[in-house]
Amino acid sequence: MSNKIKGIGASDGIALAKAYVLKEEPIVISNHQTKDPEQEIELMKKALERAKTDLKNLQQLALEKLGGEKAAVFEAHAQILDDPMMSDEIITLIREKKYNAARAIKEESDKFAATFDSMDDEYFRERAADIRDVTDRWLRYVLDLLVIDLATIKEEVIIVANDLTPSQTAQLNPTFVKGFACNVGGRTSHAAIMARSLEIPAVLGLKTITESVKQGAMIALDGNSGDVEIEPADASLWDKKAKNYLQMKKELNTYKDKTTVSKDGNDKMLLEGNIGTPKDVEGVIANGGEGIGLFRSEFLYMDNDHFPTEDEQFEEYKKVLENMGDKMVVIRTLDIGGDKKLSYFQFPAEMNPFLGYRAIRFSLDRKDVFKNQIRALLRASAYGKLGIMFPMIATIDEFKAAKDFTLEQKKLLEKEGIKVGDNIEIGMMVEIPAAAMNATNFAKYADFFSVGTNDLIQYSMAADRMSEKVSYLYQPLNPSILNLLKLTIDGAHKHGKWAGMCGEMAGDAKAIPLLMGLGLDAFSMSASSIPLARSIIAKLTIKETQELTKKALELETAEQVEALVDNLLASK
Repeated sequence: MSNKIKGIGASDGIALAKAYVLKEEPIVISNHQTKDPEQEIELMKKALERAKTDLKNLQQLALEKLGGEKAAVFEAHAQILDDPMMSDEIITLIREKKYNAARAIKEESDKFAATFDSMDDEYFRERAADIRDVTDRWLRYVLDLLVIDLATIKEEVIIVANDLTPSQTAQLNPTFVKGFACNVGGRTSHAAIMARSLEIPAVLGLKTITESVKQGAMIALDGNSGDVEIEPADASLWDKKAKNYLQMKKELNTYKDKTTVSKDGNDKMLLEGNIGTPKDVEGVIANGGEGIGLFRSEFLYMDNDHFPTEDEQFEEYKKVLENMGDKMVVIRTLDIGGDKKLSYFQFPAEMNPFLGYRAIRFSLDRKDVFKNQIRALLRASAYGKLGIMFPMIATIDEFKAAKDFTLEQKKLLEKEGIKVGDNIEIGMMVEIPAAAMNATNFAKYADFFSVGTNDLIQYSMAADRMSEKVSYLYQPLNPSILNLLKLTIDGAHKHGKWAGMCGEMAGDAKAIPLLMGLGLDAFSMSASSIPLARSIIAKLTIKETQELTKKALELETAEQVEALVDNLLASK
């Protein structure tokens, strides 16, 4: 009997095959104390070396199948295992508290992962999965448990699992693994990113899929819509969906190398990529990105045991600017605090840390930290087209203080004889409703705006988007949000400035027609979303999107707006 389940579409494609239900022997950690700490330390170290060897092999496998950018995941995993602080803490637990090796590893890795798990940003939360992946392998070797090798699969299957780690995903052979379905996960997890690179359809966040599917049962999934059907009633319908998808994919691939232009010839809009590290540039270029709309510089701080020096930052910024040539690279200054913590700096305890001492507020208070970043950015500006963007700006005084500080550092560098770019743009994120409401005045001083919709929406709706109880209030298409966007974009244009967007909404297929109608100049999104966004823009005229937006602004609910957009897209 057919059984339909809905999850999160994480990697596009249609798959129909037998289920390969992944069942690993559970890791059970004993609380018993060791009588021989040195023996436990030796066991821990030997298991560590075996895990490191595995990671080297997986990195080589990923390099051959996925390329350098994705293989870098395992370099990051190796860095976790190589972290002397982590190993020292584990050894201390064994020696001083007489923990057995497995318990010590688990306690320390859980503490490390919890830091990322508590974060609001989905991308950062998914990094906790990396820590669990790498320590899971380490623990299995300590406990002498089997480590499953998915590379041995030699028949067409859809893998069904609670979760697939990056190391497991890298082993998958697309010839045989036609798709995967997991209880947990989201679009920004490394497993999802790798699935998209391997072009394996994936649906995540299915919650109970492992309980619903029997080994060898037929299963079908749609990696775009998130639909899964167990023992499908009509396999021919899925075959038809697969053929339609392949035709659409063939069409989308042609948009990677095209110019972004609307149906009526407007070619002023840019489609850009969001990145977290210099390695991510590869994906933006491969998908036809026309710039970097957001480089999250906090990765340089969070992947460190100290505030990164001016020179350390300069080298990373320079790489990105050089790789992007004459295309704009917008680098966000340190957006730390709230849910993003540093191991080497203690933020004050606050009732509402998301509304407290963070982002530009921290930078303006800690000028020593801010100075190193600004000088690094200015030095790197000599190697490309740089936009410096300040996060969480609430008042004009804040923006002017940050801009004045930047210009002061520019003068000092030039006085030192250090070359600085002559085409730097200094802008701000619009993520606080007060900034959107006052956009016309901000545009007198800012060279550009970039809307951070994730925060703008949750601040506007007074709803934590990570709270399941109020998640229904996370409504990008709500008319109130569209009106705030209109104020922002109109405010920028009134003073001849450009307005971009770097939040999730920029790559949302249903939001793109509305953003076109509002006059958004630059859409920055995950690299893989660029071809689809370009194809949508190519099918629409500016006039019809303006008419769409005018109607949407007069509606009452997000559902009404969505229906309006659906009708327009269905006619194309």
